[in-house]
Amino acid sequence: MSGSAPTREVARRVFASEFNDAGYTFKESDDERAPVYLLLPTGASANRVFFVGTLTERDDVGEDSEYWRGRIVDPTGTFFVYAGQYQPEAASALRALDPPAYVAVVGKPRTYETDDGEVRVSVRPESITTVDAAVRDRWVAETARRTIDRVAAFDDDGNEYARMADEQYALDPATYKRASLSALEDLDETDELAVGGTDTTDAPDPAAD
Repeated sequence: MSGSAPTREVARRVFASEFNDAGYTFKESDDERAPVYLLLPTGASANRVFFVGTLTERDDVGEDSEYWRGRIVDPTGTFFVYAGQYQPEAASALRALDPPAYVAVVGKPRTYETDDGEVRVSVRPESITTVDAAVRDRWVAETARRTIDRVAAFDDDGNEYARMADEQYALDPATYKRASLSALEDLDETDELAVGGTDTTDAPDPAAD
């Protein structure tokens, strides 16, 4: 193993519909500290994710200490984020926000198993940034493009993550192409949410893909 500092993983752009269909995690080495990846059904690995949507609810669900849960909606579905004492900046952001609000989130996927054996996914946010409708629209357009590109490459020889996704999920990747096209169509509709005085930063994370 090299003694150099680890590089930060790319934050993968993904829609909620695809993220919520994921649930298989893996490491690419036996090192105890090796990064954990979530396998996306379109054939990509995600150690970190980047998404933009409407924060519709935020609640303190902690018992002994603050533990914030946020519900964030994009054109395809819903992300749930959870932030507590180990994510102080994100927890502070959720505490201060007044839904509804457009937000950009960078964070790590986490999986958990319900009592009936179902695997569900959520996000442990590293940052939550207030943005405006234009930023949200650009994220939708770029995420749709990236998703459609992943679907187009799904059957390529040598696409190891696609082969892994085919084995683990047996889902039709074309589903996510259709969701992406539908999300693009939604951009033509009038926004129902008007958020004033927001940060228009389009790149809350320089490593976003």
